[in-house]
Amino acid sequence: MLRTVSRNPHLVHGRGFAMLVVGLTVALGAAVAFAIGIGTVDVPVGDVIGVIWAHVFGDTTGLNPLTDQIVWEFRTPRVLLAAVAGGGLSLAGLCLQTLIRNPLADPYVFGVSAGASLGAVIVLTAGVTAGFTVAGAAFAGSLASLLIVFALAQRGGKLLGTSLVLAGVAMAYLGTAITGYLQLQANPSELRGVMFWLLGSVAGASWADLGVPVAVIAVAMAWLLTQGRQMNALSTGDDTAAGLGVDVNRLRILLLVVSSLLTAAVVSVAGGIGFVGLIVPHAVRLVVGPDHRKVLPVSLLAGAVFLVLVDLATRTVDRPNELPIGIFTAVLGAPFFLMLLRGRKRVLR
Repeated sequence: MLRTVSRNPHLVHGRGFAMLVVGLTVALGAAVAFAIGIGTVDVPVGDVIGVIWAHVFGDTTGLNPLTDQIVWEFRTPRVLLAAVAGGGLSLAGLCLQTLIRNPLADPYVFGVSAGASLGAVIVLTAGVTAGFTVAGAAFAGSLASLLIVFALAQRGGKLLGTSLVLAGVAMAYLGTAITGYLQLQANPSELRGVMFWLLGSVAGASWADLGVPVAVIAVAMAWLLTQGRQMNALSTGDDTAAGLGVDVNRLRILLLVVSSLLTAAVVSVAGGIGFVGLIVPHAVRLVVGPDHRKVLPVSLLAGAVFLVLVDLATRTVDRPNELPIGIFTAVLGAPFFLMLLRGRKRVLR
């Protein structure tokens, strides 16, 4: 039997939503400032704010050169990239969970991450550049994977959810297999860098790395906010959505493209960071409910805060060594995934 649930099982509704958005925005700003100040050389938060303020308003006279370099050149791009990656992956996961109406969906199920990893590893190990940087090769690989999945998942001009998952899983396995073969051919000096990149990292981030993912996320978020009602309808089922005037096939294709572009933009600069797209959207739904007009902005902010804090943990748990982000997100995500599976079994009893 299905269990009886209350009308408002989520924690936040009404005016509490606005307070939650404001709170997450403040938390993101505080987390960014705190994370920039923590590292091999700690910098007081006041100095961090002073350096950022000076650069934003164009008056850097009087700054300590070493502090300025640490804060502005090294840590600020890194922390901002972590925030951007977390927000982008959260939105990608939300799109895919809506697309196939399954909270267990994750951006990496659809082969986009495997394609990006393959493109990057080809450049790192085989020396085949063809004018590509590692980030450019990763982006090209992810888009190639998307096109193959898209072609395989169509039947009669319609995008089928089951075919999409199967095609994505097949591409993920194929990309992983080829990537593994290239790793076996790599020199020992190359292997550590390849493994670190595949597990995800924002170490060594520069201001140039922020341009593409920020632009992609901004455009994707602007479009998604206009699709909140249609996404709500799609979540109730294809027939209901079609009855409400939604072009189901078109919306599915657009959600797949948007989620894949988001994942590609993040993976191309931050590597393979898993489980963020699974954990954050589902946790947000538990807090604000299923309305995508609320879930979208909260997922973006919550994902950004989450990955900023995870990145901070990667460089403070074992100082001065640094660990890949993917290890920490997997440690957090795997138990969450199992709890989610267990919860779904209980509901279906």
